[in-house]
Amino acid sequence: MDVRDFHKDFLEEIKATAATEGAGSNAAFVNIATSYLVNAEVLSDFTPAFYLGTGKNNRKIRVDGYVLDEFDLTFNLVIADYTGDEERETITKTAALAHFDRLLYFIKEVYDGKLRREVEPSTPASDLVETLVLHKERIRKFRLILITDGFMSNRISEMDPDTFKNIPVEKQIWDIDRIYRVCFSDLGRQDIEIDFKAYTDGKGIPCLEASSANSEDYKSYLCIIPGKTLADVYDAYGSQLLEGNVRSFLSTKVAVNKKIRETILRIPQNFFAYNNGVSATAMDLHIESTPEGRFITYAKDFQIINGGQTTASLSNARYKDGADLSPIYVQMKLTEVDSNADKSSELIRNISRSSNSQNKVSDADFFATHPFHIRMEQISRRVFAPASGGAQYETKWFYERARGQYLQAQMHMTKSQKDKFTAQNPKKQVVTKTDLAKYRDSWAGLPHVVSKGAQTNFMKFAEIIDDGWSKSDTKYNDKYFKDSIALAILFKHTEWVVSHQPWFEQGYRANIVTYSIALLHRMIASQFKNMDLDLQLIWNRQQVPDIITNELVRITKYVFETITDPHRGTINVTQWCKREACWEEVKKCTLKLPSEFERVLQSKEDVKSIEKEAKKDQKLYSDVEAQAKVLELGAAFWKKLNEFVITKKIRVSPDQLKAMTYAMRIPTQFPSAYQSIQLLALLEEAEANGFKE
Repeated sequence: MDVRDFHKDFLEEIKATAATEGAGSNAAFVNIATSYLVNAEVLSDFTPAFYLGTGKNNRKIRVDGYVLDEFDLTFNLVIADYTGDEERETITKTAALAHFDRLLYFIKEVYDGKLRREVEPSTPASDLVETLVLHKERIRKFRLILITDGFMSNRISEMDPDTFKNIPVEKQIWDIDRIYRVCFSDLGRQDIEIDFKAYTDGKGIPCLEASSANSEDYKSYLCIIPGKTLADVYDAYGSQLLEGNVRSFLSTKVAVNKKIRETILRIPQNFFAYNNGVSATAMDLHIESTPEGRFITYAKDFQIINGGQTTASLSNARYKDGADLSPIYVQMKLTEVDSNADKSSELIRNISRSSNSQNKVSDADFFATHPFHIRMEQISRRVFAPASGGAQYETKWFYERARGQYLQAQMHMTKSQKDKFTAQNPKKQVVTKTDLAKYRDSWAGLPHVVSKGAQTNFMKFAEIIDDGWSKSDTKYNDKYFKDSIALAILFKHTEWVVSHQPWFEQGYRANIVTYSIALLHRMIASQFKNMDLDLQLIWNRQQVPDIITNELVRITKYVFETITDPHRGTINVTQWCKREACWEEVKKCTLKLPSEFERVLQSKEDVKSIEKEAKKDQKLYSDVEAQAKVLELGAAFWKKLNEFVITKKIRVSPDQLKAMTYAMRIPTQFPSAYQSIQLLALLEEAEANGFKE
């Protein structure tokens, strides 16, 4: 798939989404384009908030949405340039600047004009204005983002930065080509490329290679990085500099450590001795040798995996306290990992996990590598959904365990192969990790958590799954997957219902939907004891029965009126929906489901019986997969592991010892399914102690 094919598919997806959801082509474009930016970690989240008007001197002002990154306090404002024309002209710098001016004028009108009084209350635009006003003293940088369905002119090399009331203003253009490059990059996210010469005296970062600690997968370097350089790099790239799991963890904590700040301000010369330093990873390091030693001059995909608070504290102390960072130096362990995408991603996560082992970062924070995802992916690749809507063939729901899997799967396909793939795996049936978290947590009665954004909600979901998996992983089986897809169908259908209501004014749809799903489940539980929604019915039909649709019409209207009630706890509706108090208000609902609603329910006793059978089936799948893995590795491998276990004096249970005996005799003898599981557990422990395949 080249960029032209991507462009064509992109525009088709927008048209299909607009037709299905009834939200308009521009809204569909904004939703789809920003989802790519969220996946690429350019944006931490996104809230649609369309506003179009005129300010002083008839200046045009416009905004399509926003997000405040709570970690680095960058306020992102997005404006769309959508035509739907595949043959449109390229975007010139003049045209791009005109769009950026509309965003900048919007900010000026909020702070210096009358816009706050003119924007209609209880609308997303009103929430945006209130958020800008509320965080006026905290915002450290504005990032203006232009998303366009066209191609940027080759003459645009960079956009000159701006300032507003001494706050830096950064401008970014995301055209089709740039979105395409991120989608098909090996990392699935925006590359961070740093020229360290530009941030130092022209030499780079002094380093020593830890040659005895190197392997074929990585090289390690011990560095001394000036505090000013570390702060400068952080100011330029913000939270994107932090490895994803570390960012997720720190975003829920206090970013600035008081003791670190005290050292910076009072005894900066002792910072190197007092501070533990930072750990980072990168690819494709450029190192220059000089008479003064070796210097790292360039790094691709530079990510801080430990020391996020140190980095943020240096930047904040300079910004808020005017601290002089020139006496400060920070020790840094920099690991250059192999550029192989799969191996590097796994290695980086393992390094991150180990580096943060002494911090209160739970396994849930490293959920991207959880076997739950692997199982959901495996199930999604083999389970066919029933044909629906007159179709004469079955399809699959494609679970994206890693960013961009769906698009990357098509990258080297011929046209006929791609047509076959997309027919079997329609784009509308792609489910990401954050999608699944949204569907499941809504149904679990956590709409206020879902409303906090994809990242925060995903971390909550990770905790729930991690806890459930440790107790019994077999409950995450085919039935769980099919039920999850049924919830996806219900969620998407509720979005459609909301979009087609006369009271809907293009605002708060995400909040209305998650609260409505949660309320529906609560109403079922309170009215129909020992009954639950028959999710298998939705899976089998691949659509929502009319009786549920009729009730969703009533429920969504009630939710909308409740969350926008003038007497709500917080004037900002978006912020109000993030509070548990909002959910408590919604739960006061007096609506009743009709008795005939029982037709789409099933007894909890039946559910338990089906789940019991599904667990048995999953155990069978797990047993077979374990046995296949052990046989695939072969006798020579297990003999090597046995020698390692003896050398390292790793404790082995009697069952594992017996299983190892059989494994070393493959193919004349074979370990049983139970023994295979024991062997894989021993292998995992050996790997934690340094064993390599």
